[in-house]
Amino acid sequence: MRTIKYMDEELMVKKGIKALIRELGPMEAIRFINMPRKKRVESVRRHREWQKHLDKETFLDQVFDGGRRT
Repeated sequence: MRTIKYMDEELMVKKGIKALIRELGPMEAIRFINMPRKKRVESVRRHREWQKHLDKETFLDQVFDGGRRT
């Protein structure tokens, strides 16, 4: 089994920024770096939202019947 060696973080950041600038140009690279991240929905809240829109009969049929349609 091979051992994986990770690149130093500072070197990784420098190479990543260099690649962004090369591919996107300096202005677009800065825009990309400064893009706000979407706030993650907390997992319990996300699960409750999923349950709210769930068709329970269809879901249970798919789980326990292997999704076979008759």
